[in-house]
Amino acid sequence: MRIVLLGAPGSGKGTQAQRLAERNGIPQISTGDLLRAAVARGTALGLAAKAAMEGGRLVDDALVLGMIRERLGEPDVRAGFILDGFPRNLIQAAALDGLLAELGQPLDAVVQFEVDSAELVRRISGRRSCADCGRVFNVLTSPPPTGAAAMCPGTGAPHRLIQRADDNEATVAERLRVYDEKTRPLIDFYRARGLLRTIDAAGEVNAVTQRLARALAPAAPAAAARVRKGAAKSAARAKSAARAAKSRRPGTRATARRAKSARKKTPARAARKKHAAAMRSRRSGARRRTRR
Repeated sequence: MRIVLLGAPGSGKGTQAQRLAERNGIPQISTGDLLRAAVARGTALGLAAKAAMEGGRLVDDALVLGMIRERLGEPDVRAGFILDGFPRNLIQAAALDGLLAELGQPLDAVVQFEVDSAELVRRISGRRSCADCGRVFNVLTSPPPTGAAAMCPGTGAPHRLIQRADDNEATVAERLRVYDEKTRPLIDFYRARGLLRTIDAAGEVNAVTQRLARALAPAAPAAAARVRKGAAKSAARAKSAARAAKSRRPGTRATARRAKSARKKTPARAARKKHAAAMRSRRSGARRRTRR
C-alpha cells in the first residue's frame, strides 16, 4: 500500500499515519520529522529549514525532494509507505509522480482529511510530541497512554512531551493561509488522476480511524489486481520466449524434414509407387511390340 495523507495542520494526519503504519507494517514518512531531525543534528539542511518552520513557511522544494528521494530508496519502503505531509504543493506533487514512476512504485490512494478551521486551531494548541521518538499526541483529543504503553520505544522511559515551536496560535493562522494557497490545489490534482478519497476527520480518533479504513479498502484490491495483471503478462512473455527459443534450436528443422520423409515412406505409399512402376513397364513393353 502506497498512500499520501493530505490535510491542513492539525487535521490528524500524523496520528492516523502512525496507526496505519503499525497496522500494516509499513513506514510513515513525515517530512516534518525528517526536517526536525536535521535541525536537531544541526546539519546545513536543518539550519536552512529551521527559520522557515518556525515562521510557519514551507521549506524549499529542492531540499524536501532530496530528502524524500533518499528516504524512498531505503529497503523498508519496498512493501509500501505512508507519506504524511508531502507533497505540499503542485511542484512537489509533479516531482513525486516522476520519482515514483522511476522507482516503479505508483500511488494507490490519496486521502484528504477535512476539518473546519476552528477545530484545527483547537487541536494544534493541544498537540505535543515526544522529544525522543517523535510520536505525536494531543492533550485534548488523544492524550498519551498510561502504563507500559506510555513508554517511549526509543528510550524505554516515559515519553518526554514537548510543544513544537510552530504549534502555537501566533503561527497557526499563517500556516493555514499557506495550506489554502499552496496545498489545497492538490485535491484537484489527485482527483483528476482518480486517486483521491475524502474523509471527515473531525470527532473521536477511533471513529476517524474507521472512516480512513473504509476509504482505503478499495486500494488494497486494486494494488493486488495490478500485481496479478503484471504477473500474468510476465508469464505470457516467458511462454512466448520459450516457444521462440525452441523454434531456433539446432536440428529442429532437420528433425521436421526427417519426420516428413518418414511419413512419405508408409507401406501404402510404397505399394502405390510399386504399382505405378509396373504399369509404366507394361506400357513400355506394349509400345515396343507395336513397333515390331
